[in-house]
Amino acid sequence: MINAQDIKIGTCIRMDGKLYFCIDFLHVKPGKGNTFMRTKLKDVVNGYVLERRFNIGEKLEDVRVERRPYQYLYHDGNDYQFMNQETFEQIPIAHDLINGVDFLIEGQVVDVVSDASTETVLYADMPIKVQQKVTYTEPGLKGDTATNTLKPATVESGATVRVPLFINEGETIEIDTRDGSYVGRVKA
Repeated sequence: MINAQDIKIGTCIRMDGKLYFCIDFLHVKPGKGNTFMRTKLKDVVNGYVLERRFNIGEKLEDVRVERRPYQYLYHDGNDYQFMNQETFEQIPIAHDLINGVDFLIEGQVVDVVSDASTETVLYADMPIKVQQKVTYTEPGLKGDTATNTLKPATVESGATVRVPLFINEGETIEIDTRDGSYVGRVKA
């Protein structure tokens, strides 16, 4: 059990039978009345975000979570097989529990967050930025860089990313896995 004033970003709590991660908090001390914590909590299972107020001193059930590196092995139906980097144990993780799954390629290492008491996987986090090679895109025209126009490009994971016109096949680009946006070209 933790007190409401001990909530920080990344704290995991169990409330109403569900697990929530704190993604934002604010310690509010109004002119009149009691001090309270205003929080934004993200549901681990379905990703819904809710705002919740807690009075200072209110007891909450905290959940101890562990982050471990796992290597992606292969895709099997709706599940993705991962291997623990320390114990070499293999576990399946469902498609909807992996953040940025469209940019997952074999051999890539992700952070798997699990409940330490029950050993159940809560979610898997891809790195925020990944580098992938462009496997297909329409050729860009020389001098076609003055405008901010984007074109679709397929990367090695099979995902489609909107890239500037000057990007060609075979080039390596950096992608933000949170929203699938183009970040920049990687110099060789």
